[in-house]
Amino acid sequence: MKLCQIYNFASHYRAPIYTLISKEFDTDFVFGNSMGDIKKMDYSLLKGNVTEVDSRTFRSFYFQRNVLRLLRKEYDNYILTGETRCISTWLFLLLAKFYPRKKVFLWTHGWYGKESRIERLLKKIFFSLPNGILLYGNYAKELMVKEGFDREKLFVLHNSLNYDVHVELRGQITVTSVYRSHFKNDNPNLIFVGRLTAVKKLEMIIEAMALSKDKGKNYNLTLIGDGERKEALKTLIHKLGLEDNVWLYGPCYDEKKISELIYNADLCVSPGNVGLTAIHSLVFGTPVLTHNNFSLQMPEFEAVHEGITGSFFEYGSVESLSEKINLWFTNANTREEIRRVCMKEIDDSWNPYYQLEVLKGVLLN
Repeated sequence: MKLCQIYNFASHYRAPIYTLISKEFDTDFVFGNSMGDIKKMDYSLLKGNVTEVDSRTFRSFYFQRNVLRLLRKEYDNYILTGETRCISTWLFLLLAKFYPRKKVFLWTHGWYGKESRIERLLKKIFFSLPNGILLYGNYAKELMVKEGFDREKLFVLHNSLNYDVHVELRGQITVTSVYRSHFKNDNPNLIFVGRLTAVKKLEMIIEAMALSKDKGKNYNLTLIGDGERKEALKTLIHKLGLEDNVWLYGPCYDEKKISELIYNADLCVSPGNVGLTAIHSLVFGTPVLTHNNFSLQMPEFEAVHEGITGSFFEYGSVESLSEKINLWFTNANTREEIRRVCMKEIDDSWNPYYQLEVLKGVLLN
């Protein structure tokens, strides 16, 4: 079986799964060359041919040049990024109808649950065209089933990070006094790893800490990352008198150090959409607290199981966030048991080996 994969760009974080696929299948890769500020993966990791194509933008739509001709090549299966705003993918799906022996699959977020009437119409047409759809989560799958899509053509792959590196680091890290040394107290430690941007709504954590402090419950918070909201966060921290309890750690690209900080924290808090932050936190044994408006979440929220690998607060409510932080530390199991179940969630379902097995079942069926 010869496979062709056509993606909008080669995200660095997806290198492990792409590398595994290239080892398992006779496959060629085609990537768009418009990366923006997204870090590109190392193409030398991949077997088979790797080609970059130009992406032409038309307002909010784009077209990948030279991909339509690939239908005439000796490929049996194709996997494309499933974005409705990609005109060349629409044409590819329509032209593929003239090649009935070839199968085309889309790798996509699928349904969010917040689609407008026009978006729903476009998606119903678009997602009816391929032979199957590879999804990041079960939430999207169930929404699509409700919209009338065939359950048997929907396959959940989840998502993953650099699992092998993380597992190796996990075997090296231990409980340390990193937070006791910095904060000079024994408060529970909250953490967030990622860009300090408006969409992450990090002000809510600081405001929730202030509410909890008024009730006699004190926490520390470590923010690992940089971004446009840094100065605004500093101002809020000063205003609420939390300078001694918030560590603006700054950007860090040393996975060994990040793994120590996550492992030794008690709860990762992500008031905005949680995304891959959940996978990064859980793989090192730290539970995740995020909001409960799943139509505004990223698929990785599904790795959070209420009271087990984390919790959910009422979307947009600082009071609910504060209450859920307090409740977590009131009802939580022992820290070692929490670490165990968090790691198991990633080991079971959110790693490239899991994704590969799902893909093998789809493509070799």
